[in-house]
Amino acid sequence: MSDPNAPTRFNEDQATYTVRGSDAPDLEAGIAAIRNVLATLPVRPGVYRMLDARGDVLYVGKAKALKNRVTNYTQVERLTKRLQRMVAQTRSMTIVTTNNEAEALLLEAQLIKRYRPAYNVLLRDDKSFPFILLRADHDFPRIQKHRGARRAKGNYYGPFASAGSVNNTLNALQKLFLLRSCTDGIFKNRDRPCLLYQIKRCSAPCVGRIDTAGYADLVSDAKAFLAGKSTQVQAKLGGQMEAAAAAMDFELAAILRDRLRALTFIQGSQAINAEGMGDVDIFAMANKNGVIGIQAFFIRGGQNWGHRSFFPAHTADVPEDEIFTGFLAQFYEEVPPPKTIFLDRDLEEGALLGEALGAGVGFKVTLSTPQRGTRRRLLDQAKRNAEEALDRRLAESTTQAKLLREVAELFDLAEPPDRIEIYDNSHIQGTAAVGAMVVAGPEGFRKGQYRKFNIKNPETIPGDDFGMMREVFQRRFARALNDDPDRDAGDWPDLVLIDGGRGQLNAVKAVLEEMGIEDVCLVGIAKGPMHGRDGREVFHLLDGREFQLPVNAPVLFYLQRLRDEVHRFAIGAHRAKRAKAIGASPLDDVPGIGPARKKALLMHFGTARAVRGASLEDLQKAPGVSAAVAQQLYDFFHAR
Repeated sequence: MSDPNAPTRFNEDQATYTVRGSDAPDLEAGIAAIRNVLATLPVRPGVYRMLDARGDVLYVGKAKALKNRVTNYTQVERLTKRLQRMVAQTRSMTIVTTNNEAEALLLEAQLIKRYRPAYNVLLRDDKSFPFILLRADHDFPRIQKHRGARRAKGNYYGPFASAGSVNNTLNALQKLFLLRSCTDGIFKNRDRPCLLYQIKRCSAPCVGRIDTAGYADLVSDAKAFLAGKSTQVQAKLGGQMEAAAAAMDFELAAILRDRLRALTFIQGSQAINAEGMGDVDIFAMANKNGVIGIQAFFIRGGQNWGHRSFFPAHTADVPEDEIFTGFLAQFYEEVPPPKTIFLDRDLEEGALLGEALGAGVGFKVTLSTPQRGTRRRLLDQAKRNAEEALDRRLAESTTQAKLLREVAELFDLAEPPDRIEIYDNSHIQGTAAVGAMVVAGPEGFRKGQYRKFNIKNPETIPGDDFGMMREVFQRRFARALNDDPDRDAGDWPDLVLIDGGRGQLNAVKAVLEEMGIEDVCLVGIAKGPMHGRDGREVFHLLDGREFQLPVNAPVLFYLQRLRDEVHRFAIGAHRAKRAKAIGASPLDDVPGIGPARKKALLMHFGTARAVRGASLEDLQKAPGVSAAVAQQLYDFFHAR
């Protein structure tokens, strides 16, 4: 029966059978269910789904001729043990016919991504890849990181291997082209340039420091750079710098010089020399003891946009060719392919995969295996990286390195974090309020880098947790921007954890956006529905997502330990401040009264209150108090 919700090019026919008796695996029952379907199968391309007794999808497969392919599952002696187990659990099948085998390949990838069957090779990474978006809906276009559906009008550049790769490129673009990264709301309400203008990472169009034509020229250069025309941009900047110097405009010449240096640094910092390559994706696979690792390099416009390691699941007893083909089909299900894909081996279905990918984007996609020259060297480098990444993964156990890798995967960091900062506030009804920051890294807690922040901004309302968090982050990152704007000293965090929920997270996000900082990974840790009694904290992310981890997950214990440490440090700082306040004396505020005179006055008068009420003559009689000091004391307490 046709499914009205399916695309018109697919025709879905489902055969459902009532299974009586036990749902336990039964090879004969599975073969019988498959044979029932065979009677109605056509000899044409399509996709089939194996379903268990509950209707859950066990396996998704494609076929050039459905009848011939599904028949193989009834010949049990020719199946691997893995497939025999699958057949034993099968109780029904769903059939979808397609116009050709390329369509079947695409549909197979879609269904595997949707159902994540237990017997299919799975791309164990369901996070969307980040892009750079240069918006086109404003007179002064904003450049920003983007994930998800492409609804905003503008130019999209990607995919990048990770959020870290995007952030590095955005930082480079800010230095080079001075494009704004602030939101439209902040742009509209500014009355003076932000810190990014002061450190020469923005041209400040918000306050008229550059006109529309000048900004459009910067946008044009940025588009050329992202399209791989960095040499053209370099020549243009060089010509402008020489012209400015010849006209004695040395201030402009210095600005252009700094931009030219930024471009030269970017060109020299590419880990992969891919100049002249255009748009290419490079994949290499390593296999050790049945564990598969795949390394991907992303080249766009001859520039390296990062690399990423993948470790597909459910690969035991599956041929490498089938693993690689299934991985690529799933990978390009959400990521637009380039015209050229380099692989470290020829795939049996490589031509079919290229045809299927090309049908989805409207141009020819070629899969090839270079044999010599620069392309071969890049492929060998990807192969070496795949093997090294797989070795590291196999060598890891439940150690700090593995925990940090899991943290990176959990929060989509480019690599395991080297510096994690955790923040909390402590106070009692707004009194003795203190903000606290602790720092952790691969070696553990870095206690010499802990910091406390006395809440002292008069605009911060006592007891306002959001306001206190805003003050802490404003002071912390204003200093970071001032002391290390290029982030070379290692004092910028790779990950920031905030003890709090969505409110605290949004407050911090607003502060950093106001300062022009949008590439710091922020995560809020809040108590769960049971207020922490079940040990399942809720993690809040900037994109609005929130989730919980299994109660026995090692990475949850690690993150809880970080949160508990900042909680301990914040409470300790608060208690110390409160104890100091309890022991404080009105004499502490009198200029020129040190510890020795304070002690002498208290010994003579008994209490600070008695000192405050003493006459000038009585103050002069106190030991160690001169006439001038007595007058100063008297005037301080009797100013009116």
